[in-house]
Amino acid sequence: MSNFGNILLWVVYPYAMLLSFFIGTIWRLRKPGGVTAKSSELLEKKRLIWGSILFHIGILGVFMGHVIGIFIPESWTNAIGISDHFYHVYMAMTMGGIFGVMALVGVLVLVYRRFTNLRVFATSSLTDSIVIVALAVTIILGMLSSFVAGPLDPSFDYRLNISIWGRTLFMLQPQWQMMAGNVVPLIYKLHIICGLAMFGFFPYTRLVHALYVPLHYIFRRFVVYRRYPRK
Repeated sequence: MSNFGNILLWVVYPYAMLLSFFIGTIWRLRKPGGVTAKSSELLEKKRLIWGSILFHIGILGVFMGHVIGIFIPESWTNAIGISDHFYHVYMAMTMGGIFGVMALVGVLVLVYRRFTNLRVFATSSLTDSIVIVALAVTIILGMLSSFVAGPLDPSFDYRLNISIWGRTLFMLQPQWQMMAGNVVPLIYKLHIICGLAMFGFFPYTRLVHALYVPLHYIFRRFVVYRRYPRK
């Protein structure tokens, strides 16, 4: 790929997705009634509970792992006594694997539920279906990156290229050269491209409810439901 193509892919595209995320989120949160999380619990509950719990716990752990892996340099973890071996084996592979499997199983349960339950599928919008499939694809690519591409190339260390590229994006000095060529395995690049796309379209889907903390629920009066006796 030419330098122009690499700049488009690893500089222009990430900034476009991040800009879409921030502008779209502000617009969505300011729009009255713009944040909703339409529930299909009444249509099917059993698979929803297990899939939702596994997915939400897993994705939170995966997200924190990505934040640590990208924004905390290798020199910092070495400085506090965390060796590269300990970081990769116990933090990245073990802890990341546990949360990754939880997120993967959870999202696959939710995908199966959405496309096999006729009532859930009938009430799902096109956006809902696309988002759940996109999440599944992104998580699968992430798991393949960590547990297939990584072990097949033991010399590759994402903290020496992907992490540096990610940090320099937020420093507004993107080192796109870190992602150019064949140094970074293709599966990692596909995972990053899909992950950035999820960020870009995040505000325009029901996923935006993850950023909304309904503090007013704490102070509102309880909603009382009464069942009328049968005549």
